[in-house]
Amino acid sequence: MNFKSLLLHSCLFLLLVTAVQATTVTDSEKRAVVFTKPFQRIISLYPAHTTNLLELGLKKEIIACGPSDTQLPGLPQVQFQDDPERLLALKPDLVLIRPMISRGYPNLVRTLEKHNVRVVSLQPTETAELFTYWESLGKLTGREQQARTMIETFGKRLAKITAELKQIPREKRKRVYFESIHRQMKTFAPNSMAMFVLESAGGINIAADAERMRETNIAAYGKERILAKAGQIDLYLAQNGRMNPVSVDDIVKEPGFSVIKAVRDNQVFLVEEEMVSRPTMGLLDGIGFVRSLLYPDYGQEGITSR
Repeated sequence: MNFKSLLLHSCLFLLLVTAVQATTVTDSEKRAVVFTKPFQRIISLYPAHTTNLLELGLKKEIIACGPSDTQLPGLPQVQFQDDPERLLALKPDLVLIRPMISRGYPNLVRTLEKHNVRVVSLQPTETAELFTYWESLGKLTGREQQARTMIETFGKRLAKITAELKQIPREKRKRVYFESIHRQMKTFAPNSMAMFVLESAGGINIAADAERMRETNIAAYGKERILAKAGQIDLYLAQNGRMNPVSVDDIVKEPGFSVIKAVRDNQVFLVEEEMVSRPTMGLLDGIGFVRSLLYPDYGQEGITSR
């Protein structure tokens, strides 16, 4: 074999080895992210990413997070509105974002990637995407086994909850309107995390005919359609937080809402956004909390224990 042939075989061998060792993750924007070793210096710009990374046993690998993320006090805080140079100064090898950021700040993504920092956009909008999201985080960080354990644990706890709820006949289950944004009279898409929490807790979604808005977990509904079902709404539930800074008083005093059965019966409640909208193990806590609102006389033991 001459030198040229030997060189060619060597190159082919190296390419083959690289291909075998390479891992691919497809993010929420359908971009294929190919890498050969786990990322070890991570900036997390979505609190759910941080929560899940910690669940996977990662802490020292997270080098910065967003200003609204209080899970790791003392870490540098950065935000997507910052000059990209501020993020680059921290020498990350991976920046985890979500689609809202890449759509609103494409220059951030371009600049980081120009400097060989991988940017991965992840955010499941439907329950069916939850486990894939956790698997992707596991692959990116070399914690695939831990991700599988998360999925297995979540599945077992969820199965226990739903098995216990079979004791409540469907005709006795509460019918619920679940508000996402009060000022716009919006609810959640039928396949969203929030509706998964509601239905897993034994509630019946009164707005199952809502139309999903773009690629989000939000659905349009409107006051007219809410009031058309006023007599059927046993419980009115609203997420509360940055997306929907609402109070029970705001809902009760909304013009026209006095005809809603839940308003008349003092069955209007708030639930923290992060318990129903963030794709973390905390969804189990959300299920337990919502179930306590729906069926206060029904045992709550074992729902959120870890």
